[in-house]
Amino acid sequence: MGATNSALLADSICDWWSLAGVDALVGEEPAGWLVLPPANDAAAPKPKPAIATEPEYVPLPAILQRREAPETVEAKGPVVFPDVWDDFQHWLATSDEVPGSQWDARRILPVGQTNAPLMLLTAWPEIDDQRDGALFTGAAGQLLDAMLRAIGTTRDACYIASLAVTRPAGGRCDGNEAADLDRLLWHHLRLANPERLLLIGSDIVRMAAATGLPETRGKLLDINQDGGKVETVAVAHPAMLLARPAQKAAAWDSLKLLNRGR
Repeated sequence: MGATNSALLADSICDWWSLAGVDALVGEEPAGWLVLPPANDAAAPKPKPAIATEPEYVPLPAILQRREAPETVEAKGPVVFPDVWDDFQHWLATSDEVPGSQWDARRILPVGQTNAPLMLLTAWPEIDDQRDGALFTGAAGQLLDAMLRAIGTTRDACYIASLAVTRPAGGRCDGNEAADLDRLLWHHLRLANPERLLLIGSDIVRMAAATGLPETRGKLLDINQDGGKVETVAVAHPAMLLARPAQKAAAWDSLKLLNRGR
């Protein structure tokens, strides 16, 4: 009984493999299980070897990069101011080396001649002056004219100038600019050689007299110029006097000193 069942089982298995397409238990050619089979298409082109590429360059951080040595800039010496009056006036009008000429494209130039009986000097043009192209314009100029008439003179008899030919931003300067203007101040006074000097505004008082405007009230200031002294008084700028009329009394206390000896 067992043998019959075994035979039937064997026949069933053979029939199943036959239906699956297996018609031989052992192939006619020996098989090498460890040997790779030949390529199906011998004529197929072999793949080209990959071309080695250089790795992408990643720049170093800026702090680690090599820095070129900075070019050496030759230091400029101090500006040379012309010593002849006409040359100096032309230099003020045209030269790029004029201290204080860099603040505005429009220069406000002096008016008058050397050896004037009275020189009016302010630090730089006011905003209205810069706009109008002349010193002491508008209402401030009218007040100045009245102040001059009070001491028996007019603009035509005076030399009128600002130390800087343009106005600095905010009406202030310091550092090297202030040092250059200081040199220009004394050179300008030496060439102008006025009989008397009227300083107008707190900035020029500080530069020329090394003191504050309130300390100059009613005083003659002896400005040492080129080995001699020029009688000097100081007043607030007319624009300031218009804004603060209470200061007119102090201005008159100083201004009337210019009437002495006339």
